[in-house]
Amino acid sequence: MPVVHSIADEIDDLRRERNAVILAHHYQESEIQELADAIGDSLELARKAKEFEGQVIAFCGVWFMAETAKILNPSRTVVVPDKDAGCSLVDSCRAEDVRAFRERNPEHVVVSYINTSAAVKAESDIICTSRNAVQVVNSIPADKPILFTPDVNLGNYVKKQTGRENMTVWQGACIVHATFPARRLIRAKSEHPNARVVAHPECPADVLAHADFIGSTTAIIEHCIASPHDEFIVMTESGVSHSLERRAPGKRFWFVANENCNCSECPYMKMNTLEKLRDCLRDLRPSVEMPPDLMERARLPIERMLALR
Repeated sequence: MPVVHSIADEIDDLRRERNAVILAHHYQESEIQELADAIGDSLELARKAKEFEGQVIAFCGVWFMAETAKILNPSRTVVVPDKDAGCSLVDSCRAEDVRAFRERNPEHVVVSYINTSAAVKAESDIICTSRNAVQVVNSIPADKPILFTPDVNLGNYVKKQTGRENMTVWQGACIVHATFPARRLIRAKSEHPNARVVAHPECPADVLAHADFIGSTTAIIEHCIASPHDEFIVMTESGVSHSLERRAPGKRFWFVANENCNCSECPYMKMNTLEKLRDCLRDLRPSVEMPPDLMERARLPIERMLALR
């Protein structure tokens, strides 16, 4: 009988043929995470992309993440399963608007969340992620005014944590985290009274007020693994359940639905599929291409972030 190859087998064959690495964000579907060479949040994957020595990077996440991989690896081919996998935060912050702000306020240091386009990164002084945003802001002299783009909830959280009153916060928001309602979290707490609440700082302040722990996706995973508690209400995208259940077996996790889709999924992250991953490795497209001067300008603020320890 002929041997029947699965899509996963085809992806493995193409990975070897292309000398490729597959990077997957925690919010990807479980079957993609199972095939990935590395799973992580934005900061982890930015570092992994830079450390990789092969020829092709297949980035399973959203477009701005693949842009970051290309910026850090300009000589390598970076492909994505679906070019239309975008981000509401990217859409909320245009490079021309950031540039106009800088022209009006040249004294401000522009700190941009990694959830921005390459063009916005090129207008920024330093990049941050949810994991290191407080550290990045604290690295800036206290007398320097700051523009923080684009996430209003993360920005307000950082402003509170750092006490930086001279910080202007952009008014963008994540369509998943920003629509988690506190009332549903309160209901979940009553249904699971022994559960600890862990939350991503992109959540609204009234949600964060109920959290026992606030941190990036990876920080949430690490906290749940190390915690002596065994029940958690998780206020972030539900794709993280794959890593939580794999790395913290025996513990229980509940997710709260947001207002947009009555779920806790990012529609952009879920646009990637095994079939699309196979096709992008086979065809080497969609590929990420940017002008060299744009990549160089965007690389500098990313490198400043990566230099912080």
